[in-house]
Amino acid sequence: MKRVVVTGAGGGIGAALARRFAADGARVVVNDLNADAARSVADEIGGLAVPGDAASEDDVRALVDASWTDLGGIDLFCSNAGVLSSGDETTPDAQWQRDFGVNVMSHVYVSRALLPRWLDSGEPKRLLITVSAAGLLTLLGSATYSVTKHAALAYAEWLRATYAHRGLIVQALCPQGVRTDMLTRGNEGGSGSAALLAEGALAPEAVADQVAESLAGAGFLILPHAEVADYYRLRASDPDRWLGGMNKLQRGFEDPK
Repeated sequence: MKRVVVTGAGGGIGAALARRFAADGARVVVNDLNADAARSVADEIGGLAVPGDAASEDDVRALVDASWTDLGGIDLFCSNAGVLSSGDETTPDAQWQRDFGVNVMSHVYVSRALLPRWLDSGEPKRLLITVSAAGLLTLLGSATYSVTKHAALAYAEWLRATYAHRGLIVQALCPQGVRTDMLTRGNEGGSGSAALLAEGALAPEAVADQVAESLAGAGFLILPHAEVADYYRLRASDPDRWLGGMNKLQRGFEDPK
């Protein structure tokens, strides 16, 4: 991959992806809502910073246009930006809308901007969507994250099923715990899920390495945590048992005694 764009690349998994691709010789465009963070990573790797909001269609189109002009095209787009907020059925509508915008609509906006340029171009193009294991399973303590990440996975599946024969390779990155600010904030807030995920959390660099290796093939799911595949199979084959186990975890969070 010689021409790469990464959203949410001011820190965490996105920054690790940008650094790994640059180290492998790619030219990288770094996008983040935090302009200073985007510029810092871009300066470090010799890339181009294009700050913007991944949940804004205008900003996404501007990002694609600027990247296409600077790179002369795009071979890999990493739609990585995401947000996590705790909550349940009482979470305010504004929070649902924000999380849906970043975790789902950002991927829609990317595909709207890129597919007219990519499809039937004669060369395979890759769209990497950072979903999270929550999109395959669930995340106790966050209704919005669980629901929107399931939707992100569904959209990635739909793109793959619809456009694979026209040169689009869609891959879904589904890590479990990763040592990022998102996980740290969850721990500081007393999240039981965050504490549980922290036990086997990977460094962002390890996730980036897994992604780089996976790009040699075309497998849809990229699972840095091997155990997620087993959980996903159990969820599909015996949903009652799986949901019972998740509810047992929830009860443990509510009453750790």
